[in-house]
Amino acid sequence: MNYKHLWLLSLLFLTGCSNYEWGWYVLDPRQEQGLANMLFLLKGFSDTIKISLISMLFAMLIGLLVAFPALSSSGLIRGVNRTYVEIIRSVPVLVLLLWVYYGLPTLFDVSLNHFWAGVIALSIAESAFMAEVFRGGIQAIRRGQHEAAHSLGLGYWQTMRLVILPQALRQILPPLGNQFVYILKMSSLVSVIGLSDLTRRANELVVNEYLPLEIYTFLVIEYLVLILLVSQAVRWVEKRVAIPSH
Repeated sequence: MNYKHLWLLSLLFLTGCSNYEWGWYVLDPRQEQGLANMLFLLKGFSDTIKISLISMLFAMLIGLLVAFPALSSSGLIRGVNRTYVEIIRSVPVLVLLLWVYYGLPTLFDVSLNHFWAGVIALSIAESAFMAEVFRGGIQAIRRGQHEAAHSLGLGYWQTMRLVILPQALRQILPPLGNQFVYILKMSSLVSVIGLSDLTRRANELVVNEYLPLEIYTFLVIEYLVLILLVSQAVRWVEKRVAIPSH
């Protein structure tokens, strides 16, 4: 049986094997209010995708910068990298999000809206994992590549930019895709600070309609479809950039 259909069978099982009377009218597109409710939920895709993409970009940039100290021959510099990675990975994403949203404006006397607070928190939280991904990818490149670049007169940063990183990016594409899926799922936490994403809109609709099971089930399907599409896109990109084996 195709595993992609298991979620649908599970939903049908839950719907049929219970005495609960499902109120799917709340999301029935054939009814005016049901259509309005569904469109209200679907509009949350915009903020969810936008905050995930921007956070992923910043997390990659920060992670790449954090990864370079791990490649140093100096134990002190490697220690700085390890300290950052361990601290950030040890802090729950929700706690970091609340600290950024409520703490940074107080600490620096600045105004910070919920969108950029979410971007900052998700970027920092993900950067530690990205640093490890980049470190592993760079170290996986054979030493001969470095030596060949140096023999051509390339400096350290030229070697990294022109020789090592392009190869490393191909190596780390699968974990990068996994981390983007992780950010998509973690983006649901920004609902607690008021960002009108998929989860926030579902919470608001539950308050108005008092049908949490139906609305949250639809929310699960929204995330499932989104993440399956992203996973398929990542696999397609992997095949396009894969290094031929012969």
